Amino acid sequence: MVAPQPDLPFGRGLTIPSAELAWRFSRASGPGGQNVNTTDSRVTLLFPLATTSALPPVLRERALRRLAGRLVEGGTLAITAQEHRSQWRNRQAAQERLVSLLEEAIRPPAPPRRRTRPTKGSVERRLATQTVRS
Repeated sequence: MVAPQPDLPFGRGLTIPSAELAWRFSRASGPGGQNVNTTDSRVTLLFPLATTSALPPVLRERALRRLAGRLVEGGTLAITAQEHRSQWRNRQAAQERLVSLLEEAIRPPAPPRRRTRPTKGSVERRLATQTVRS
C-alpha cells in the first residue's frame, strides 16, 4: 500500500496539492546492473500548469510564459528523474526540480537597467586609445 503524498510547499507560501501531481514510472537506462532490468525506477512527474489551482492567475500566466518551451500536452509540465537507483529517491528529485522550476518561473522580473553616463576618465581613456590606434 502506498502512503498518500503530502502537499508540496514552495516559495511565497504556496503549496501544490498532491492531487494535481501525476506520476509515471518506467525502467531507467544506464548503469545499475540487474537492478535496472527489474525495477521501474525512472520517474516522470506531470504537473498541469495551465489548469492548476495552486497559483494565482497572474503567477500562472507568468510561469506559462517562461516555461513555454518545456510544456507538453497543452500546458502540462513534465519532469523526469532517473539518476538514483531507487524510485523513492527519484520521486524526491523530481519534486525538488518541480519546486525549483516553479520558484524560478514565478519570480518577478528584474527591474530595467538605468542608463548612466560614462565617467570622464573612461571617455578620456577611450579617446586616448583611439589616438594611439590611429
